[in-house]
Amino acid sequence: MLKSLKIEAYPVAIYSGDPTFVREKWPSPRQFNHCIIAIKIGDAVRVPSILEHEKLGRLLIFDATDAYTPVGDLPDYLQGSFALIAAGDSGGLSKMPILPADSDMLERTVEATLSPLGEIKGSIRERSTGQTSAYSRRELRDSSATEYRKGIEGWLTRGATGAKLGNLQTKDRFQESGFDMDLDFSASAYAQLMQGRLLVFKPVIVGRRNGSSITDTKRKTPVITDAWSMKETAVFTLPEGFVVDETPDPVTLQTDFGSYSTKYEVKDGKLLFSRTLVMKRAQIPVEKYESVRSFYSKMRDAEQSPVVLVRK
Repeated sequence: MLKSLKIEAYPVAIYSGDPTFVREKWPSPRQFNHCIIAIKIGDAVRVPSILEHEKLGRLLIFDATDAYTPVGDLPDYLQGSFALIAAGDSGGLSKMPILPADSDMLERTVEATLSPLGEIKGSIRERSTGQTSAYSRRELRDSSATEYRKGIEGWLTRGATGAKLGNLQTKDRFQESGFDMDLDFSASAYAQLMQGRLLVFKPVIVGRRNGSSITDTKRKTPVITDAWSMKETAVFTLPEGFVVDETPDPVTLQTDFGSYSTKYEVKDGKLLFSRTLVMKRAQIPVEKYESVRSFYSKMRDAEQSPVVLVRK
């Protein structure tokens, strides 16, 4: 079809499901189970999924079979994989692009108000791009309206027990590789009132949804991490008559495969909490598994740490 439009393109044989499956030193057609496409483009095109090929020039790599990933993006299970470009003597085995973490981004803003009895009411605003948006797009399209709402409410209740979902709105910005979600929520007993004078609550209301939890003490195979990032800002309006007594220590984690940080600030009767996570595409060998487990353990501990308010 592209040839009929005088657009030069080449089939690309690839393995779908594991970017490390195809071995460069063991050429065999049996390594491939899927076919995508490489489209020759000019210098004016600027998207993340471009391969600079030594002989063929600039190639836009695209999986036309993935209904959730638009042109310019590439499914994470194909990124970094060796694939065979069928372009005669000019083709051959090439490593597919690995998209930068900032092209796969979740930005979340939480605004919440706490009552003196521990009730919380608020809103969550999410803006996602790249493969994070593809995940949300798939979740929306593959569910009925009732199933989708139930799934979002389940995600809320995993972080805030007994949470109720109010207004829910989504916007699929497919051509931009983006997805928006806005919702209102409430939970009757989010903060624990202790001795009538202390309110204790977690500033992390909801999880990352596409995050991982690594808890096994031993591992026999390498850990593979994808490149993606998340930024969250939460603003809590404190209940009348209460002030912040204690916040967790801020956390800063830095490794070869990712970084994570948290920050707290009290200002004008509000508590401001932020967290940032940036992951890199990496393959961590078994002998370094403990560094991965430690990273996720410290991140999990940081997100479970409570804030303490005290009655004035």
